[in-house]
Amino acid sequence: MKKVSLIGAGNIGGSLASIIANKNLANVMLIDVVDGIPEGKALDISQGITLTESSSKIEGSTKLEKIKNSDVIIVTAGIARKPGMSRDDLIETNLKIIETIGYAIKEYSPNAFVICITNPLDAMVWSLKTISGLRKEMIVGMAGVLDSSRFRFFLASELGISSTNINAMVLGGHGDTMVPLLKYTTINGIPILDLVAKGFITKNKLDEIIDRTRNGGGEIVKLMKNSSAFVAPATCAVEMAESFIKNQKKILPCSTYLSGEYGYEDIFIGVPIIIGKDGVEKIIELQFEKDEAENFKKSAQAVSELTQKCKKILE
Repeated sequence: MKKVSLIGAGNIGGSLASIIANKNLANVMLIDVVDGIPEGKALDISQGITLTESSSKIEGSTKLEKIKNSDVIIVTAGIARKPGMSRDDLIETNLKIIETIGYAIKEYSPNAFVICITNPLDAMVWSLKTISGLRKEMIVGMAGVLDSSRFRFFLASELGISSTNINAMVLGGHGDTMVPLLKYTTINGIPILDLVAKGFITKNKLDEIIDRTRNGGGEIVKLMKNSSAFVAPATCAVEMAESFIKNQKKILPCSTYLSGEYGYEDIFIGVPIIIGKDGVEKIIELQFEKDEAENFKKSAQAVSELTQKCKKILE
């Protein structure tokens, strides 16, 4: 069975371990700096899966060297947002954490497929790649899958239909500048803009849903006060990991390293990719509408500014 290491055993890390174990997807190594937390969560989940047919082995440790020979590493470590904070406010604190993790990956698991969830996402995954020396195909950030999932949920709720009927693609940076692509948003194959034209949903309501999607994480932080979202991010990260482990070759919107695609170099930003056994097997370049191209450009500029801050700190 494959080995998945989870660095950070907080709400997201614990949820990741539970989902992976219940799916019987891999053995899990939970890592955290707080003694007892990873061990306790590993024990709890291990006892729970005795009621399933899972044979996953769950362990916990405070030692980063336990990630050795991992097939997949999912990084969630870092401080979470509190009410009134943006993802960008986390940059200096979380960059220090990412630096430690990056060196550990370089030493103990340089061939792993790495998924980063730590915010501010696009800048953190760039920093993690830079520090770890991972090939660009073997490291991605979890953002677009979550943003697209939120968009699908809000649309389904408004239209009163199953979310399984909705295909949606949200690209760009993981923040207020994310770019939902209406051209590629369909309801069981029917373009959403056709449904707007037929009066099933108004353009104003669609714009409200887009704004709510952009602020989806902040809405949860405001409601929960001392926590940010954790079940949905974990579920989305497992979707990515499973596509790698099982060579499913799913098309997923992920924060990916660009080397000229979409006209950008040396940044991570959300674009559609194919994830298979070789990691990022293909970056799919889409044709944007004029307003979408402008919004993607703004999003890339915001990501680039944060990435430059990380570069200066790491120098």
